[in-house]
Amino acid sequence: MAALRIWGMGFLFMALLVSAIAVVYYQYRTRLIFIEIQRQQNALDQYEIDWGKTQLEITMLLEQNRIESAALNQLKLVIPKHEDIIYLKP
Repeated sequence: MAALRIWGMGFLFMALLVSAIAVVYYQYRTRLIFIEIQRQQNALDQYEIDWGKTQLEITMLLEQNRIESAALNQLKLVIPKHEDIIYLKP
């Protein structure tokens, strides 16, 4: 009977030890996954910033092109020749 108690206590101790190691291991894995999630979220934020900058740049380029097109076609403006430009000195 005493041997059975010793074996039972030994088994419970081993189960406790294995479960403690499992908790530590899964906590470590959880931290690694959390760090990777944070890294991916930072990359996503940077991609969104770059996307916004690209959209703004496209809008600005289209606006300049639209203004130049309107000046040439609707107002019939032309770029003056170099010899037609008069420079005024203060």
